Amino acid sequence: MRLPRTATTFAPPVMEARRWLDGVTFPEDRPLINVSQAAPVDVPPEALRQVIAEAAMSDPQAHLYGPVLGNPELRAELAAQWSTSYGGDVSSRQVAITSGCNEAFCASIATLCTDGDEVILPTPWYFNHKMWLDISGVQTVPLATDAELLPDPDEAARLVTDRTRAIVLVTPNNPGGVEYPADLVRAFLELAKSRGIALIIDETYRDFDARPGAPHDLFADPDWGDTLIHLYSFSKAYRLTGHRVGAMVTGAARLAEVEKFLDAVTICPNQLGQIAALWGMRNLSQWLAGERAEILDRRTAIHDNMPKLREAGWRLMGCGAYFAYLEHPFALPSNEVAPKLVREAGILLLPGTMFQPEGSAAGARQMRVAFANVDRPRIGVLFDRLASLGWPLAPATDSA
Repeated sequence: MRLPRTATTFAPPVMEARRWLDGVTFPEDRPLINVSQAAPVDVPPEALRQVIAEAAMSDPQAHLYGPVLGNPELRAELAAQWSTSYGGDVSSRQVAITSGCNEAFCASIATLCTDGDEVILPTPWYFNHKMWLDISGVQTVPLATDAELLPDPDEAARLVTDRTRAIVLVTPNNPGGVEYPADLVRAFLELAKSRGIALIIDETYRDFDARPGAPHDLFADPDWGDTLIHLYSFSKAYRLTGHRVGAMVTGAARLAEVEKFLDAVTICPNQLGQIAALWGMRNLSQWLAGERAEILDRRTAIHDNMPKLREAGWRLMGCGAYFAYLEHPFALPSNEVAPKLVREAGILLLPGTMFQPEGSAAGARQMRVAFANVDRPRIGVLFDRLASLGWPLAPATDSA
């Protein structure tokens, strides 16, 4: 008996983790520290909320269907800002607004793949990417990363077959946090071009990259749209997670195919969310710089607190944007450590098994901390709790 599409993949990881909270109470002196989901916990700034409220009350178009590929003004604004920030040439005809960045990824795969095709994902991977490939009948080809969680283009080249349709990069990375060097990203574009496949780059967390200037120069290529599919989310930058607004930047010919997918799924992106995103892009650059500075300070707090964890046997594998990716020292696998942390330490985080192929020994040792959800003092508390755990340790390894 053939399985329905959804039965070919796993349950939503964040929802699974939330179920670990069922029946657990947390004392007042040890409240839950939730570092499981990569999302802002605060509401958008008041000025932006006022824009949304005014549009809801006074703009009739905000409640109607709009263009499938999104608000023309928002498409043009993103094209102009990307052209400036990346030093390239992007037109509004090469931009689609989507219902979140996940939908942009789903639309990309729908235009590239059919049953039995292959897509290369570096590990640890973003689990929603793996889920959609499963549901689409596409074979995920894992690309192991090095000790610094960076993928190797030469190794990726060895994995390309006549069924390969794309390579996917996420930078700054989810879950690893690492920022891919510009020359590495360029090498992957050249690989994709040489093999006639697509390079999908998810830059959901680009606004929190610690490096000054553009993270790569791919848009400077005159023919970038033939190979590159760039994904973005407004959710993290402007705290618009519930409004579901993302973007895809790629060649106009591909967007004609993307339009078919979007029309069949959501018809058009959320109008209020698009209004908010456009206003945010035009008016909140200074505010966003402050948000970035706060996230970078929390990243520094992770490094400041790591000595106490290293003494307890933990290892920091990657850190950046919203994430710290850690190797734990315990004898138990991470999918047993994580729910145990809820019950015994008041910490909700995600195990590495959610970001690696089933049965991966590496995933059993890894944990993701979404530190953007907690301020500097609570990061200190989080690390104190982790460092104080007296659980049985795994035998020492060369990576410890």
